[in-house]
Amino acid sequence: MIAIIDYDAGNVKSVEKALKALGEESVLTRDAETILGADGVILPGVGAFGDAMEKLHSYGLAEILREVAARGIPFMGICLGLQLLFEGSEEAPGVEGLCILEGRIKKLPTDLGLKVPHIGWNDLSFPNPGRLFRGVPEHSYVYFVHSYYLQAADEGIVRATSEYGALIHASVEKGNVFACQFHPEKSSGEGLKILRNFVDIAMGRQDTF
Repeated sequence: MIAIIDYDAGNVKSVEKALKALGEESVLTRDAETILGADGVILPGVGAFGDAMEKLHSYGLAEILREVAARGIPFMGICLGLQLLFEGSEEAPGVEGLCILEGRIKKLPTDLGLKVPHIGWNDLSFPNPGRLFRGVPEHSYVYFVHSYYLQAADEGIVRATSEYGALIHASVEKGNVFACQFHPEKSSGEGLKILRNFVDIAMGRQDTF
């Protein structure tokens, strides 16, 4: 069973729907026992970094999610969920993220004639092999909705990049922790493959860590 974190963020229902399309059981929850007992955990989200961290703390979820990472439970952040895994964001100066991974979230440049937020399809390059992308061809197109992007401190954890006025670290993997800036649940067949790969890892159908 996959636990989807319930912290009043947008885009949760589309993740539930995508997992259902894959024939996988999921539950939307903020219950600690359910989360820590799940095969895998997904932190989705669309919204503001500061508001999201406030909600995670108010529901007692920040420490639970750090425990998920520490216990080795397969854990995937999507869009805002990726950003929250890191140390902080230019969107909310002074607000500390979950600090599960090292890196900062920066604002997309607005002086290059590109529309911000970045909304739409963009292709991926794979600088390092990643288990989320098994069976997914390089330069596949996926769907983005964001105004801020990741610069990971360790480029060795970066599994996919994209370009939109800056080099976006579009997906990372470190041990049991995975994340995508784009929305696999809205990225057609290739996106469902990415979610399938995560579920297979969580269920022990793909290689161990």
